[in-house]
Amino acid sequence: MQTLIRGGTIVTCDASTNAQVLQGDVLVDGGIIVEVGSGPRITQARRGVTRVIDARGCAVIPGFVQAHVHLCQVMFRGMADDMVLLEWLKRRIWPLEAAHDANSLRASAELGLLEMMLAGTTTILDMGTVHHYDAVFDACDRSGVRAIGGKTMMDLGADVPAGLKETTAESLSESDRLAAAWHGKGGGRLRYAYAPRFLLSCSEPLVRGVADRVGASDGVLFHTHAAEHAGERQAVREVLGDDDIAVLRRWGAFGPRTILAHGVQLTDDEARTLASEGTRIVHCPSANLKLGSGIARIADLDALGVPLAMGADGAPCNNNLDPWVELRHAALLAKIRTGVTTLPAPRAFRLATLDGAKALGLGDRIGSIEAGKCADLVVVRLDGAHAEPGGDVFSKLVYACGARDVRWVLVDGEIVVRHGDHVKLDRERVVARARELSRELVGRAELS
Repeated sequence: MQTLIRGGTIVTCDASTNAQVLQGDVLVDGGIIVEVGSGPRITQARRGVTRVIDARGCAVIPGFVQAHVHLCQVMFRGMADDMVLLEWLKRRIWPLEAAHDANSLRASAELGLLEMMLAGTTTILDMGTVHHYDAVFDACDRSGVRAIGGKTMMDLGADVPAGLKETTAESLSESDRLAAAWHGKGGGRLRYAYAPRFLLSCSEPLVRGVADRVGASDGVLFHTHAAEHAGERQAVREVLGDDDIAVLRRWGAFGPRTILAHGVQLTDDEARTLASEGTRIVHCPSANLKLGSGIARIADLDALGVPLAMGADGAPCNNNLDPWVELRHAALLAKIRTGVTTLPAPRAFRLATLDGAKALGLGDRIGSIEAGKCADLVVVRLDGAHAEPGGDVFSKLVYACGARDVRWVLVDGEIVVRHGDHVKLDRERVVARARELSRELVGRAELS
């Protein structure tokens, strides 16, 4: 069925043209955008049997790309407040992750997907826990989201609980199995990312093994944390004798299919090296604030040519997965860090759309509203009391609008959110199941 999104303010994010904002319609056919603004195909569609979404008073925007999230941690929301990174991991996150079974992990993923998709997120890069990642892919498949993800990999660490410990061979083997089982499934919506957690929990053979696999494969990614917190960086120096970026590069983790979350502590020299090699950095402003990691110099990294994206990180260090909050924080914090003229609203908006798509190797398919691209689209109201009366559309979207304004979400042309309700995930059931299994999970974790 053709879908005509009619009468909206179309924010194209099309880097190839100056027409960033248009008034008119978007025509979708077979999951693909076929015409934007106005034209003969839209005129013909208006006369035919076409599903129509009324976008009057709304912006039509590309779906948000969240390039670093942890669906496995959604169940831990509110359970790890007011801790620095390494303590947060050892005392709360690792014991809770180790306590997951397949049912609780599936419930955690469903809750996170419900939250993100209702807010207009259409694509995610997810880092799981060590076990049961099939349950996460299953939830992603059923939800209709576009997802790249993989189990986290951990073959080192004195403080790692028994439930998360694995050998190098076990970690690589299970990751290979998951990649073979899920990469390319869901009509191409699902893809795999190998995910060594960070250098303090990963050996050199593990990291090199992942780098070799990514280099030899078709489209899988390398996804890890780096340069996040000063304490973590110091611990890496003490153990490995060098900064994490240098060690990762030495072990083969660099280039366009390497995604590094955070980058708060990057130096200019490191940033220039990342830019020259095409290594991606994902900005997670809310998590960086809550864990006391600092304010990433995102405008400086942008000026130095580092490929950038944005993500909410995890519910225990945020405490939500709302792309609108991250968008606003990214724009405002850049002004504190590097001056009020930096990262203006149109530039910030691209971090969450086209830049995120490019970072994940999907820039030719999603991230902008152009004929020939996949119809990952969001219809968001611009006429709420909190957004009226003035300002251009980018100002409204970045500084005023929020998840409550999202009315319709499409992925591959399929409606996944209609009038603010998810059509594939039952809100009441998902929340009730998460509450029930959360109690059991906390009991198994035996937190200190």
